[in-house]
Amino acid sequence: MIFFLFIQAVLNIALVMSDPDMEGIYLFKAQLIPFLCALPFIFKRDFRKNFSKMLYSFCGIGFLSLAIDYAFRSHVGLIQLATVFVPLALYGLFHFAVWNVQRAKERFSLAALAMSSLSWGLYAFAFPPLPLGPGALVFLVPWFIVLLRSNMQTALFASFWSGFIYNVINYYWIYNVMNVGPAVLIMIGLILLISYFSVYNTIAAAVFVKARDVKIKGIPVLLILFPLFYAGLEMTRSIGDFSFPWSHLGYALGNQLPLLQALSIIGIFGYTAIIIASNLAVAEAFVKGKKFLIAAPVAIFALLFGYGSFVLSKPEAAPFYMENEAEAPKVAVVQPNIHQTNKWNKAYYDSVVSKTWQIVNDSVDWKSGDLDLVVLPETAIPDFIRFRSREKLWLKNRIKGTQTSLFIGALDFDREGKPPRPVNLYNSGFLFRPDEKNYTRYIKTHLVPFSERLPFDDVFPILNYVDVGQGNFVPGKERPVFEPYFWSPFICYETIYGAEARRSIRNGSRLMVDITNDGWFGKSTAAAQHLNQLRYRAIENGYPIVRCTNTGISAFVDQYGHEDLKTELYTERVITRRIPLRSRDTLYFHIGDAVEYGLLGFFFAYLAALFIRLKTWASAQP
Repeated sequence: MIFFLFIQAVLNIALVMSDPDMEGIYLFKAQLIPFLCALPFIFKRDFRKNFSKMLYSFCGIGFLSLAIDYAFRSHVGLIQLATVFVPLALYGLFHFAVWNVQRAKERFSLAALAMSSLSWGLYAFAFPPLPLGPGALVFLVPWFIVLLRSNMQTALFASFWSGFIYNVINYYWIYNVMNVGPAVLIMIGLILLISYFSVYNTIAAAVFVKARDVKIKGIPVLLILFPLFYAGLEMTRSIGDFSFPWSHLGYALGNQLPLLQALSIIGIFGYTAIIIASNLAVAEAFVKGKKFLIAAPVAIFALLFGYGSFVLSKPEAAPFYMENEAEAPKVAVVQPNIHQTNKWNKAYYDSVVSKTWQIVNDSVDWKSGDLDLVVLPETAIPDFIRFRSREKLWLKNRIKGTQTSLFIGALDFDREGKPPRPVNLYNSGFLFRPDEKNYTRYIKTHLVPFSERLPFDDVFPILNYVDVGQGNFVPGKERPVFEPYFWSPFICYETIYGAEARRSIRNGSRLMVDITNDGWFGKSTAAAQHLNQLRYRAIENGYPIVRCTNTGISAFVDQYGHEDLKTELYTERVITRRIPLRSRDTLYFHIGDAVEYGLLGFFFAYLAALFIRLKTWASAQP
């Protein structure tokens, strides 16, 4: 083994010192030599006997070589990258497959998988537009029964694969992106994404199994606090470059407006916590005979419904209530319905833009004279707006002589970037005002990971050399508020971040104007899920929303979550109405940041407390 390590160290040092004169991620065939020299050792008995140690040593030395190469020369050899990580990945997959085969041979593991799959499969159908929302209070009971009765291996097996089923149902629509992107890469990415999200179910299961028997003075404190831990686990999906806070459990109640009004107090993560508490309580009732806990979901439903009905019974909570109509802007939303496969095809550019302009001319009520704002969707001009003088002139002429502003999505760039990408690309919205010669630009702040940018490409510049079909956009920093109606622009994905809505309101915003292109989703449930998430933002913060999409669903949402003029998917339509501005203050607007970061802190504190308690318990054993 010492000879093997010596050979690998010498070869990797030689490769580092060779310093090929290449930039970024480069191809250097000599980097195959350490791998080829390692192959003969496989036939030695000692090597095979200690295969895992030898593999980890080989990959560790190779990784150190990669790190030195990157740290001092800012480039990475693709062949060495593959020889370090591919063997590890294959070895991990092999052990994962063996582990699954072992679990599949156990009858109780298969039974646990069936029960968990029932839970998560039903829960996946609870999200809008599907009608099973209230069932979220009990759907996870079989899963919790599994966690209360099973050993660690069974719980992990059942939770990962039931979570996989849940995430397939939740994210199947991403396959539609294959129609406009590299199909093989997108399919691989989708499988990895679903597997990654399924790990969250597995983490929850592992922590639960460890926490279920921990008692402090006879009280299962960690089990009682598990709903808050789970909410904190969801919060970890809402921060950082990998964040994708799409399918939080609390979103399942979106079809029942009275049930949502407590969002103004506890927010989306509070809903997740009470849903977990409801399911856990019923599972405890079945497993431990505490029959009174069966009433938990009924009590929670009654409390939410009763409170929501009380709130909605107030005169000011009437749909789109206006105390002062003159203060409410009249907004026209244009849904042009441009098919995604044509939208970015240069051969169709003229027809795409012409169709959009025709709808604006024919269906927007320009003659009324009281129209304040016309909104067109994200990338309604599917190109860099600074290259399209004809389109800019058309927009300016369209609103000339009116009192109407126009907000439209397009791309933009500047040349202030750094190599290897000296040009910064932006997914933007542009506000044209009748009394101004130029436009005002807004740059999207939250970009979809792997679609609009690679995570951490600003931390590791080498990632800017990687091209897997992503947009390579640069995020914006500002959260503007436009007068005279104090509205803030949002673009697509960033609307699902509650912190961004609160940030806008603190800046003085009284209305969210969201432009998006949900054409990527195809005819799926994703568009309704996206609108549902905006509805939650509206109720949490008392924040009215104007939503304009390319292919639907466009809508107006008031500060209590009432919806109006919802469009159908894949229809060409213009909807117009007055939208009352924010006049409602909510508790969650004021405490939302503290609650969410508090849950994040609680997540790590819970893990630390569990670790300390288990370590103390282990050391006390004879």
